[in-house]
Amino acid sequence: MRIGDTLLVALQGDLDDTTVIRIEEQLTREVSHTAATGMLIDVSRLSVVDSFIARVLARIVAMVRLLGAHAAVVGIQPAVAITLVELGVPMGHLDTALNAEQGLALLDRLRRGDTGTE
Repeated sequence: MRIGDTLLVALQGDLDDTTVIRIEEQLTREVSHTAATGMLIDVSRLSVVDSFIARVLARIVAMVRLLGAHAAVVGIQPAVAITLVELGVPMGHLDTALNAEQGLALLDRLRRGDTGTE
């Protein structure tokens, strides 16, 4: 789905490794094709995020940045956050927000260069 110049991607269901790789390729191609300046990746409907999926999410964010857009992951469920921390999956470099509304505001700040760390 597209909201202005931002792509909104909702991941849901049980994602196997092959599907995640296909999503990665599709999303980077879509950013390039649409010249989007932002992408929200909504993971609120994922009850399980293993270390592989987490690494691919981080790669997607890095690829989107290389294509000149900002990306944020939104909707991480508490149980998923706990699991990722317990597994030691490095996610600190990702921009995250509680929900899509806050994610859109975050992307707007990132586009303006306002990191909010003053």
